Amino acid sequence: MTSSASRPALRKQLRQARRALSRAQQHKAAERLKRQLAQDIRFLRARHIAFYLANDGEIDPARLLQLASRYRKHCYLPVLQRWPATGMAFQRLVKGQRWQRNRFGICEPRTDRRRQVKAWRLQLVLLPLVGFDSAGNRLGMGGGFYDRAFAYRRRQRHTVRPRLLGLAHQCQQVPQLPFAGWDVPLDGVITDRGCY
Repeated sequence: MTSSASRPALRKQLRQARRALSRAQQHKAAERLKRQLAQDIRFLRARHIAFYLANDGEIDPARLLQLASRYRKHCYLPVLQRWPATGMAFQRLVKGQRWQRNRFGICEPRTDRRRQVKAWRLQLVLLPLVGFDSAGNRLGMGGGFYDRAFAYRRRQRHTVRPRLLGLAHQCQQVPQLPFAGWDVPLDGVITDRGCY
């Protein structure tokens, strides 16, 4: 995988690579991811954790979400604002959760502003990505939702909340990603093969 490609070309290559993984490979990767993060101090200490629902070949954190629920942690999922707005909120999951599909066809909790929290109130955010490098740069799907949600971290360099951990398959790593001024660097990346 070459990192000299443009962001759209690189995005296309990496999405194809993760979608090419078989169901068995996806299952094995999700289990390895769970084992790694279940022992990670950042996961163990956090009480308010944001997850995502896997889509388009993303590594699946569903097992971690179940584990966090058993540990009685407060679990959140992203909820997109209605089009044409470009914001994203984090909404706490509850028993009997009702669901809806967002503009991309991805399942998310039915909007309930009373259960939503500001991004800085979270302690740990496990976020999807298309590609990453060892410097903590993340290539997302191109919508900029996470970058906008955590833009305050670019202005306040000393801010440590929440910790942003990208989750990925090992095949999504590239030597170096092109960096854009709006990108919010990650605090780390966890794959099915290791931590970066």
